[in-house]
Amino acid sequence: MSCRRRWVLALAWSCAGACQAAMTVSGQVLHPGPIPLAPEARLLDVIIASQPDAEGYWLGAAWLRRPLLERQARLKAGVLFDLQTLRNAALDAGRENRAVQAARLYQQVQALPVTGRQVAVLDPVAVEVGFAPNPRVNDGDQLIYPPRPASVRILGAVAASCTVAFQAQRQARDYLDECPPVAGADRDYLWLIQPDGHVTRLGIAPWNREEGAAPAPGSTVLVPLRSDDLEPPTPELNQQLAEFLATQPLAEVTP
Repeated sequence: MSCRRRWVLALAWSCAGACQAAMTVSGQVLHPGPIPLAPEARLLDVIIASQPDAEGYWLGAAWLRRPLLERQARLKAGVLFDLQTLRNAALDAGRENRAVQAARLYQQVQALPVTGRQVAVLDPVAVEVGFAPNPRVNDGDQLIYPPRPASVRILGAVAASCTVAFQAQRQARDYLDECPPVAGADRDYLWLIQPDGHVTRLGIAPWNREEGAAPAPGSTVLVPLRSDDLEPPTPELNQQLAEFLATQPLAEVTP
């Protein structure tokens, strides 16, 4: 047997275990760490192998996938570009406070990672009984089951980002009582990012008020920045910012 042939066989043998496809599971599960994936493995296979804690916060679970990284990197770049555009337009218009808010948001978004989060129902019971899809999983995917938080975040056109105590059935607009919008905020709408990654725009003015679903623990309320009074405007900024914030998983440990 040639040296090259022996080297190829040795490499194949060493990869039989170490190079096996795997999905990493972390957070509140009985068996954290890499979960080996058989061919055609699906989400339920990983759930059964890792055994999420029955007391865990399944609504806040996150599935991170490599194929989504590039798209979300472009989304982040677009948000940063629009925030810089808004800042420059605000400076040109003499709206210093708006420029400061845009710059602060720019720094916050710049510090956030690109995660590849896939919006999916990750409730183990729902997946097992067929109430939720059971999609294929792939090598390098990550699954996170965080603890239940006890707060809601408010950011955007506010004096400073706030973390306030969660209250059951409290509407998103009511959280603004503790973290009021500043001049330059859009007073007609806000964006609600639920911990499962779903995003909703809600009317909050007297003429368009919507009840909508109440924020769940760990939700983010985004107070939009106005740009319709600037040149050039950035009409897609707030929606894209909300969509990018939705890609951020909850912390795996309670702060």
